[in-house]
Amino acid sequence: MGGDNARPHGPACAQEQFDGGKTMQRGADVQDGLTRRRFAAGAALAAALPGHAAVDPFAALRRAALPVRQPARALLLHAAAAAGRIVAVGERGVVALSDDGAKRWRQARRVPVSVTLTAVRFADAKRGWAVGHGGVILTSADGGETWDLQADGRTLAAAAERAAAAQPDLAREAALLVRDGPDKPLFDLHIAGPRRLFVIGAFNLAFESADGGASWSAASGRIDNPKAQHLYALAARGSSWLIAGEQGLLLRSPDGGRSFQRLASPYAGTFFVALATDAGEWIVAGLRGNAFRSADDGQTWRKLEGAPPAGFVSACPLPGGGVLLANQSGQLFVVQAGVDALQPLPGASLPPLAFAMPLPSGSGDPGDPGAPRQPAGDTLALTFAGALRLRGGKPA
Repeated sequence: MGGDNARPHGPACAQEQFDGGKTMQRGADVQDGLTRRRFAAGAALAAALPGHAAVDPFAALRRAALPVRQPARALLLHAAAAAGRIVAVGERGVVALSDDGAKRWRQARRVPVSVTLTAVRFADAKRGWAVGHGGVILTSADGGETWDLQADGRTLAAAAERAAAAQPDLAREAALLVRDGPDKPLFDLHIAGPRRLFVIGAFNLAFESADGGASWSAASGRIDNPKAQHLYALAARGSSWLIAGEQGLLLRSPDGGRSFQRLASPYAGTFFVALATDAGEWIVAGLRGNAFRSADDGQTWRKLEGAPPAGFVSACPLPGGGVLLANQSGQLFVVQAGVDALQPLPGASLPPLAFAMPLPSGSGDPGDPGAPRQPAGDTLALTFAGALRLRGGKPA
């Protein structure tokens, strides 16, 4: 769908989210039921035709990611640093790794699913997690070389059913998760401690783990979101958390995700980006070039001026201060603490962007001690045409 409910490709650096360009709307129960019955009828018809096997809409949850010849040319949506390594995730379960500052890329050796992956985070050089479509939660213990499946939408639906047994007001949402199957994406995750994880996604999906992802419990009952709007981005500064989502939804937690309260929003359109800055501010951004900053924990917001009407897709802190923002039109902007103007970065015209982040300075090729070290100021841009390393705003 278009308008203020269309989700651009890409997630936020401080936590992101992509749904294939198709934002799912819950709608009225009647329309929802009609849609699902049409899908079921179509699947049954296909299964009844001679020579056609039954349709399995969730086969990608059991199918490992296939090798690709050039992983850097895949549609990659989000990336994170694992010490000097860059780990990027995207369509069809592709996980791309670079150990030389995004000059060369190779594919992870094992990814057990081929669904789109939307966000990735690392706690240290070895331990990381990724989330994606189908409610998938993956974990790696070797810096992204190999991945294991910890949960999918069926696991999360079972967790929602357990929560509904204690909170009857959650029963309807739990029943829908079970009935629909693992069809809903996760968009963001936060590593809240050595073993605590928190994930969010479409239709108010929110789950947490206290044991490094071995088990999950539902957290949606803590969130003031009665319309079950999509939760796209999660940012955190200590015990103060911020969720940004559909149709201007902003939620703050003062206690590390144990409760959430709705904030007055400066914008009625959808936010896809949320970031806690090093200067103690929140940055949120989304559709039509709308970006805002708050210096008082979300109580008031000031608009960041200077962007064209293109959706923002990511925000990352810059070394030495400031924030790097990227939009769908292939443009990069910098905003400094306390400044309400976006500064466009000069450089070559880029393809549409899904994500951008500053590359870790000093990273290089561990297999070649004589290789030049990565200079400060270079940027990784994940575009619809592949991964690019930028220097001075231009492909290096």
